[in-house]
Order: sequence, then C-alpha cells, then structure tokens
Amino acid sequence: MNGATSLVKSLVANGVEVCFANPGTSEMHFVAALDQVPGLRCILGLHETVVTGAADGYARMTGKPAVTLLHTGPGLANGLSNLHNARKAWTPVVNVVGEHALSHIEHDAPLTSDIQAIAAPMSHWVHTSQSADSLASGGAEAIAQASRHPGHVATLILPANTAWDEVLDEAVNPAATADIALTGSRVSNEHIKGMTSILQKAMASHEAIAIVLGGHCLHAPGLELADKIAQHCSATVLAETFKARFQRGAGRVSIVEIPYPIDAAIKMLSPFKHIVTVCAKAPVGFFAYPDKPSTLYPDDAQVHSLASMHDDGVQALHDLVNALKVAELTPRLQEQQTHEEPTEAALDSHAVGVLLANRLPENAIVVDEAITSGIGPTNSTASAAAHDWLEVCGGSIGGGMPIATGAAVACPERCVINLQADGSGMYSLQSLWTQARENLKVVTIIFANSSYAILKHELDNVQATSGRVALDMMELDRPTLDWVAMASGMGVTAQRATTVDEFRRALDVALAHDGPFLIEAVVP
Repeated sequence: MNGATSLVKSLVANGVEVCFANPGTSEMHFVAALDQVPGLRCILGLHETVVTGAADGYARMTGKPAVTLLHTGPGLANGLSNLHNARKAWTPVVNVVGEHALSHIEHDAPLTSDIQAIAAPMSHWVHTSQSADSLASGGAEAIAQASRHPGHVATLILPANTAWDEVLDEAVNPAATADIALTGSRVSNEHIKGMTSILQKAMASHEAIAIVLGGHCLHAPGLELADKIAQHCSATVLAETFKARFQRGAGRVSIVEIPYPIDAAIKMLSPFKHIVTVCAKAPVGFFAYPDKPSTLYPDDAQVHSLASMHDDGVQALHDLVNALKVAELTPRLQEQQTHEEPTEAALDSHAVGVLLANRLPENAIVVDEAITSGIGPTNSTASAAAHDWLEVCGGSIGGGMPIATGAAVACPERCVINLQADGSGMYSLQSLWTQARENLKVVTIIFANSSYAILKHELDNVQATSGRVALDMMELDRPTLDWVAMASGMGVTAQRATTVDEFRRALDVALAHDGPFLIEAVVP
C-alpha cells in the first residue's frame, strides 16, 4: 500500500464521504487510490474556485467537511477566493494540496511555490507531510482540525513522493488530537447572570435592545429561544448581514437582517441603546466611506456579547431563557402566505421574488448571490414554505454557483434554488458543468441586468467623480452575455424570460425538471 492509499483510507475511516477535485500530476497517486478504496465519492470541478466553493456548500448542509483536491500552489491559489468565503462562514473544509516530490523542490521547477505561505491566510491549520508513513495520521488530524467548533479550514500538503512511497499495511485510523473542541464552550453561569442583570436594567430604563444573531443561532432552535427573550424584553431580534445558513419561512421565527447599504443599516440600528451579540460580531460597515462611521450602531450604544463564535450560542440562549424565567413563552412563528402575482408585464426582481415565493418547494435550499437584485426575492420568500437560506459570507463574489452545487450534493432529496447575479455568476460558470455531470437538482435564476450594478452604487457611496471610462467598467455589454447558450454548452437545460408570464412558465418547468435548469431572467 502506498501513502496515497493510506491517506484515502484514513479520510474514509474518519467520516469523509465526498472529495471535490481538480487534480494534476502531483496528485495522480491519490486519484488512482480512489479505485482501490471504496467509500469516497469524487466530484470533478473544472476550476478550483468551483471545488472550494462546493466544499463550503456541502459542509454547511451536512455539518462535516468534504475534502478538496487541488494541484500545487497555483491550483490552491485559484481556489482561495472561496476558501476566504468558507473561512468567514466558519465552514469545515479539508484541502489536500499536491506538492512536488521533496527531492524535486530544490530545482525550482515551474510549478514550485511556497504552498504553506499561500495556504496560511485562508487556513486555520496547515501541515506538510514529510513521509508516506505520516499521511494517514496527517489526514486524520486535518479532519479533526477542520471539525473544531464552529468549523475551520485545514490544509494538508501532499508531496508526490509521500504519495507513491510504500507504507506498512497497518491501522490508518489514528485517534484525533485529544484537545480538539468539537462543540462550543458553554457560557458560564456568572456571565448569564450578568447578562440577565443588563437586560433587566435596560427594560426598567425603557432602553431599546437589539439581539444580533449569527452562526448556528440562525437555525430554528436558536431563533425560537431568541424570540422568547425578545418578547420578555421588548427587544428586536436581527440577523447579521451575511449568513452561512439561515432557517426561515413558514413555521420559523421571522427576523429582519441588517441591510448591506450603510445608510439603511445605520438608520435601522439608530434607536438601540444595547446591542447583544450571539455568535455574531457587533455590526460594522462592509467598507469605509468618506464621512461615514465604520460601526453601524450609535456611539452611545453599549455592546454586550452573550456568546462568541467559539461558544455554544444556542445553549447560551437556552440558559438566558431559563434565567429570565420565560421558557413557557410561545415563539411567534411565521405563517405561510400566498402573494398576489403580477400580471403580464416586463420582468423585474420583485416579480421574480413573488413568483418564486408562491412556488418554493417545502424544505428547499436557497443560495443567494443576487447582489442588487436580491431585495425583492429576500422579502417575498420570508413568508414562503420553510427553507434554508445560504449566502456568500466573505464578500468574495463568485461563491453562489459553487455553494449551490455543494449543497445539492449534500442534500440530493432537496431542491436547491440559486439566486445569481450575472456578473458574479461569470466567476464560477463552470459550476453548471459539474451540476450537469452529477445530475444535481439545482435551479439557477440568473438576474441578467448586464452590469455590475453593485459597483454603480458603490461609486456613489465613495463620492468618486466618474465619467464614461469609469462607467464602462461596470457594464456587461458589447457583447451581452448569452446565459442560455452558455448553460446549454455546459449541458444544462435553459430558458430566457423577459416578461412575468415567460418567467412563470419557465419556473414551473424548472421545478418539475429532473436535473439542473437555468432561467435567464432579464431584469432592469
């Protein structure tokens, strides 16, 4: 047995079921080992950003890491943008990155690079195996490190000689490191008592309270606990702006997200004197702007952390509910609503949202990278059937299509809807090919406004004087993108919709279709 085979055996023995891959020469022994070791499904992506983004989406829905297989430093570098997004989402990901044989590195061949330095900014743990005998334990350790609460990115560098060298046929399932924390720390009783006192004093003084949720607290149990606290304290529960996995719709507690536009966020938060964060940061602007603050809450507001990302936030909410003696309160759950559908007219993002909300399958997964076109669908689907809502958490555009791909691999029994802006969709268009190859149930709705509309807003926000040259950098025309042709070329069935009725018909066909389907929704 060679080192690569021992590594694959170790990954499978430690619970890994899927490998998203774009391999090269240095990883061929790993690829060959997939024929020798059953239990690891290998899925090809045509670009590394698809591979890393799909691993992000998969792990968000399963709670456990997939493995990515990447080719040396340049291959890893190609995937870094979506590893950045995974890191910001606290998603568990294990990267296996091929490297030259150790004896070859000194010759500085064309693909030679400092892989550890490339990996470090987007990884919580990086390790280079020095021998074939250490690969199995290295793989087990990578999985353990990635699985640390609340989820980490672990990168294992695989020199080619360690993959082809022989190892003894012995146990390849070493125990994970003893001090790895797989669950969050429990917040102390003293801290819960202190938070109880803060809330009681704020209530007595009639000071407005906002509870900002992130991480696992945006799943249904955390939302219900937070709502009980909010009822008792007359508080407002808010979701952080970018959410890894938000459970919403009918039967869930409905809360409002802090908006991305800085002026709207500052206005929303302006009444609050107390900001209580639970597995979330105190709200800050996405960017700095001239003459505007970086923090979104008032200067005289007090920020209190009930639980950090490394704590068990849901347990902390449970303990606070008990301390406030409000466990018997009934959470206020969203009822499903049917929206009045627009009649025949030119299509816009609001109409897309209404039509989707009325047809959203029960337990669907919605991946939102609609950017400026997302407000309508976000608002309309809040009262749709129960669903999970996933977003690109690190701001590195191009995550939507890969995340949808990985989520569909994780949950083949569920329908995945990808709300996708056209500009950011071009960053990872190759995802469609993987969806077709694996016959994944993904409905991609492209908001085709033929521009980087978000940049036009940002140009105004930063108060930059612009002319024709600047604006030309924000238009996706000359030529206009043909999404139906591109999807068809990737093996995905596609239709274009320019009116409400055309979109209605296309969406009905897409939801009934067995496999991936793309709708190019032409909107202003």
